[in-house]
Amino acid sequence: MSILGVSIVDYQRKYQSENVPIAMTIAGSDSGGGAGIQADLRTFAFHCVHGTSVLTCVTAQNTQGVTRVDALPIESVNAQIEAVMIDMRVNAIKTGMLLNQEIIRTVAKKLVAFGFANVVVDPVMVSRVGAKLLDDDAIKTMRDMLIPLAAIATPNRYEAQILADMEIVTLEDMQEAALKIHKLGARSVLVKGGGMTGDLKAVDVWFDGDRLQVLRTEVIDTQHTHGTGCTLSAAIAANLALGKPRSQSVEEAKNYVTEALKYSLAIGKGQGPVGHFFPLQRVAN
Repeated sequence: MSILGVSIVDYQRKYQSENVPIAMTIAGSDSGGGAGIQADLRTFAFHCVHGTSVLTCVTAQNTQGVTRVDALPIESVNAQIEAVMIDMRVNAIKTGMLLNQEIIRTVAKKLVAFGFANVVVDPVMVSRVGAKLLDDDAIKTMRDMLIPLAAIATPNRYEAQILADMEIVTLEDMQEAALKIHKLGARSVLVKGGGMTGDLKAVDVWFDGDRLQVLRTEVIDTQHTHGTGCTLSAAIAANLALGKPRSQSVEEAKNYVTEALKYSLAIGKGQGPVGHFFPLQRVAN
């Protein structure tokens, strides 16, 4: 017997053992299911990585926007991290919406305490359309405490502008920003071009201390792009959990997001999410 071409015996041999890769997402909940914890866990599952989660906040949102955000108590954030880390071997972590200075500081301290280095930091400070999501104190704590812990930081255009303290308009600006953010302590930086215009819209810039690369992907014509940033950082973390190098993890994550955009979901009355489970959609069709 097989499922999607994988025999039960092969599955048990590979995944029902202590070698199963584990990833953790530290982020907020999206009640509409398009981004946040929900998108991250679906992305982990796609990559056959066991997903664990630490909720930092709960949002009331749908495809049309966010109507309420409630932060979880610091004690709860602490307890969630500890509960997973003392019991399981977590191979990679991604951080998403941390919401405020206190939660950012708490998460950074926990990562240091557990000696965890395989961290993907999606800053989630400014939306893709330029709306600020964190106050100035939280942004400073993000820059000073969390970015230096990142194996890979994945800021969008507006977040990169804040972290690098410069305006980003051209490809050369993106490249300069990547270098500056690397100097903050991140081992690798992916400046995303989703917020750029014209020919730069599908262009990202990668810098790992040695290589400064321009990464281009296919432009997918769809308005249903909710959760793209969360999905990308989760896919990178999943690939890291699988033991892949940082540059390969980024390349494969970008390919995954591109395919998911091709199968984005036109649900709700606003901006729908990407299709995290697109292989199943292919089978269904």
